[in-house]
Amino acid sequence: MKRVAFWLVFGVLGLVGLYFVATAAQVFAAAGRSTSKPADAIVVLGASQYDGRPSPVLQSRLDHAFSIWQQGLADTIVVTGGNRPGDRFTEGGVSSRYLRDLGVPASALIVEEEGSTTYESLSNVAPVLESRGIESVIFVSDAFHAARIEAIGRDVGIRGVTSPVPDSALSKWALTRAYGREILGLGVGRIVGFSRIG
Repeated sequence: MKRVAFWLVFGVLGLVGLYFVATAAQVFAAAGRSTSKPADAIVVLGASQYDGRPSPVLQSRLDHAFSIWQQGLADTIVVTGGNRPGDRFTEGGVSSRYLRDLGVPASALIVEEEGSTTYESLSNVAPVLESRGIESVIFVSDAFHAARIEAIGRDVGIRGVTSPVPDSALSKWALTRAYGREILGLGVGRIVGFSRIG
């Protein structure tokens, strides 16, 4: 009986291990993909802002989105992200101002300022896109984020492809931790639902 229990536990752990290895492969595969295909809009996932200034991570995402917009691959840029308790500014608001300073007209921007997680931001954006007849998007974020963004996008009804920033502003150690979080987040999110983990 003990032997049966041992092999049962061993088998389950093996399957779990294989599942997360496959998930890791998907995360790294998505990180290496980029698109140059035209879409209706660019959706920039938020990151920290420092009292009205984009953090290096957020700035790199905004610069990449601006480059895509300049190439004419999409007419509209959607910026996302709320604020943390005590913050005077939202990630979406800071992103909008940064892009306007670069020359993007306000009419080409959609601002989402309520989401505190990727899931919340994309859930908030989905009905806005639908109301404007926007059917396809280019998601812009760091490479490690790409697979989970695509999965959440499908969950909330946004059809999109990713265009990761060419070079992350994160340190190597922070980048390693970020990939670990994304592998765990994608793997668990597909089981329990992304709405539960953000």
